[in-house]
Amino acid sequence: MSSRRLRRRQRLVLSPPAPRVGVARRSFRLPVGSSALAFPLGIGVPAVVGYVLGGVVAAVALGAYGAVAVLFVRRRRVAAAGRAARSASLDRLTGLAADLRAGLPANSAFAEESPGDDGLITLARSAVTLASHTGAPLADLVDRIEADARAGDRARAAAAAQAAGAQATAVLLAALPLGGLMLGYAIGSDPLAVLLHTPLGALCALGAVGLQILGLAWSQRLQPRLS
Repeated sequence: MSSRRLRRRQRLVLSPPAPRVGVARRSFRLPVGSSALAFPLGIGVPAVVGYVLGGVVAAVALGAYGAVAVLFVRRRRVAAAGRAARSASLDRLTGLAADLRAGLPANSAFAEESPGDDGLITLARSAVTLASHTGAPLADLVDRIEADARAGDRARAAAAAQAAGAQATAVLLAALPLGGLMLGYAIGSDPLAVLLHTPLGALCALGAVGLQILGLAWSQRLQPRLS
């Protein structure tokens, strides 16, 4: 085989295929029943309670808080599922490297659909194909893929640990309006009556809720992703 044909084949093997959106989406999908009911219940129940206790403004505020809580829990579950899938893929790479060093053939499971992390599995398939066509040491390639992936995970975990203080500060700032309400009651006024039953108070209350949600969303956007 000529060197030109060999280089062309290597480029074809190493070029990553188009991402399979369906596989990744299926890997992190929540159970249908829980995901279908969690969001309506998370908004509806607090909104109904707020309407009964304080009227329309309280219903809107508590419904918004309920939506934020549901989205936060869902984001945590998706992140946990992503970490579990990535850990399973890394374990499969470790097993593949051990099998190869023991003289066993490459695991054929990498040529099939896999529920693990799609990026790592794609790299492993590319390594298997490259080794079969060029004679490259497959165990070394798999070890390098695994080592690089684990190093990236450690870097993301370190970044998340460093950002934990900023995340806690954002949550504390979002909770400060509760302190303002208690201070108002401490000095003998009724801040909830103003916020819930006057036009200016309603504008202030809804504006405060909106700013709280924007602040929490921005802090979550700054948080490093571990999955």
